Amino acid sequence: MKIAPISRQTRRAWMAGALGLIAGPAFAGPMPVVTMLGDSITAGYGLPASAALPARLQAALARIGVPATVRGAGVSGDTSADGLARADFSVQADTSLCVVALGGNDLLQGLDPKATRANLETIVRRLKARRIRVVLAGLTAPRAIGAGYARDFDAIFPALAKAEGVALYPDLLAGVARAPALNQRDGIHPNAAGVEIIAARLAPVVARSLKRAK
Repeated sequence: MKIAPISRQTRRAWMAGALGLIAGPAFAGPMPVVTMLGDSITAGYGLPASAALPARLQAALARIGVPATVRGAGVSGDTSADGLARADFSVQADTSLCVVALGGNDLLQGLDPKATRANLETIVRRLKARRIRVVLAGLTAPRAIGAGYARDFDAIFPALAKAEGVALYPDLLAGVARAPALNQRDGIHPNAAGVEIIAARLAPVVARSLKRAK
């Protein structure tokens, strides 16, 4: 049987297909890394990793069309001073944006708000020096601990965000704190439903900061 010669056009088509198989699909590049530097809320106290805040924030970002890898760097019990002591190595070099979510344990221990502000300021400045964008997550102190202390504590976060020119998420536990159905038995740590609310509300702020970083 005589085999017909292969045309030049057919050869080109085969070569293009082969090269496509070798090269594979084109990618826009690796997904940005978001690191959450925090305490037990970030660490997912009492929850499986899949239900912890880093995982749920990653899912919430994906739902609004902003793919990212969210890396947890939370240590239960950490104060702002503890976070400062490990910030340089806990926030890895590939981080595009860091959510700084510290201060809750300072509040629980009644630490001086001026010291908390100084620690957070140093963290933010170090991250900026490394060209890592920052979202500062604040907290709202219960007035039962004393109106003066609560006022000074609450003022830390907006004042620092304004002074350093970083994005602010005013209250990490907004809509969740002191809601029994959204917290674990200790009344402090959010349960899985509470974490979903936090992630959904935090995601747009992180997304805007990531877009600015590009």
